[in-house]
Amino acid sequence: MTSPVPPVAPATPAAPATPAAPATPAAPATPAAPATPATATRSRALLGIALGYFMVLLDTTVLSVAEPDLAASLGSSTTGLQWAVTGYSVAFGALLLSAGAAADRYGAHRAFRFGIAAFGAGSLLSACAPDIPTLVLLRALLGVAAAACVPASMALITRLHPEPAERARAVAVWAAVSGCAMAFGPMVGGALVDLAGWRAVFLVNVPPAVLVLALVAGRAVHCPRGERRIDWPAQLAACATLALFTDALIALGDSGWSHAAWSGAAAAVALVAFVRRERRSPAPVLPTDVLRAQGTGAVLLAGGAVNFALLGVLFVLPLLLQQELRLSPTLAGVAFLPMTLPPGFNPLLTARIVARVGPWRPVLGGLALLTAGCAVLAAAVSLGTPYPLLAVGLLLAGFGVSFALPALVTAVVTTAPEGRAGAAGGLLNAVRQVGATLGVAVTGAFVGGGAAVGGGGAVAMAMLLPALVCGAAALAVLRSRAR
Repeated sequence: MTSPVPPVAPATPAAPATPAAPATPAAPATPAAPATPATATRSRALLGIALGYFMVLLDTTVLSVAEPDLAASLGSSTTGLQWAVTGYSVAFGALLLSAGAAADRYGAHRAFRFGIAAFGAGSLLSACAPDIPTLVLLRALLGVAAAACVPASMALITRLHPEPAERARAVAVWAAVSGCAMAFGPMVGGALVDLAGWRAVFLVNVPPAVLVLALVAGRAVHCPRGERRIDWPAQLAACATLALFTDALIALGDSGWSHAAWSGAAAAVALVAFVRRERRSPAPVLPTDVLRAQGTGAVLLAGGAVNFALLGVLFVLPLLLQQELRLSPTLAGVAFLPMTLPPGFNPLLTARIVARVGPWRPVLGGLALLTAGCAVLAAAVSLGTPYPLLAVGLLLAGFGVSFALPALVTAVVTTAPEGRAGAAGGLLNAVRQVGATLGVAVTGAFVGGGAAVGGGGAVAMAMLLPALVCGAAALAVLRSRAR
């Protein structure tokens, strides 16, 4: 073995082919070689990222069947319940765009870990909340943590899977989690409430948060810092606008007209401040080039309408099922299966349809199904809530959501200007959370007053309104496509 070394050295003056060996310092370009041993690490990190996303999405629906127990435990009115739900989505939706910029500036791995740690700690504190105002504040902090997680999780997937085919598979895993979270939310919430009360709905987040932090530990997920700027005054104005407008809508349900008027006026002032700040901001919150793109407005309206309907139904019906039909929380969660199961499996079919005919037909089909489903739910409530008819409405709505949402993601990326797909996706997510906030605020305003749901006419109207919103969104998409 030693013989080859010395003799080949002299004999290799002609072997400046061995300077091709010094060209193996170009092998340092094979830090890509850690890609092979890092396969297990990347799989572990993807599991952690997907589990973190699951937690964040689960929290948007898991509280729905806990509402009556929460109201009884803390002596809350419908208004308090609305804020317990919307406190999360207000912060989540308003901060989503700037959270993406923060992930780029400070490193996606830092933003994601901070978000997960804060989510676990916030959940633990929420479980100990002594009253509704404290719970609403903690839910808002959970929304901040959720906003930190979602854009960062996409950036981490891009970092871990630079190859397009692998990245597509990883994104498919990540996206499929959203359907599962929605499917399990009401069932998990119902079972936990029956087992240990509403506080268990928050305690269940703590062990997964610890597990996620362990799965995404290590240098494999590190992302470099960027130079993106964040306009915090504009972001604060955006949060204030959404929170005050939501407060005005919720106050209407309590017949608090003067309160609603003051909150509405304050929301208008905050909106003017936001618009003025945005016009001269070097780092605007809203991507104006994306907003101006042909068809983007219709897509955003459709995304907001889908979440308006989904969260509106998930806010009102659990109260009705438990208070009027006397179902236990577990049975109320199971009663939602016709609505929550389709998003668990149907997106795969939707993806094939989108690949074959484009996104617009599934978007329109989904909005039409949601419109029909909410109309059937309104009819069922008017007829005394027979469950078979209720199940038909929930099934139509579930298929509507599972057709519309995956197609909307493709549609917004298709309409976005070149190189702005990420900003367009972030904007769609933000608008969806705003739609969720307004859905709870408006349907809750129809139900109104106390913690008990009474008056079939008011609840029927609360179910009919999402049908009208989804129908209007479908018309907007049709007009946009006709241009």
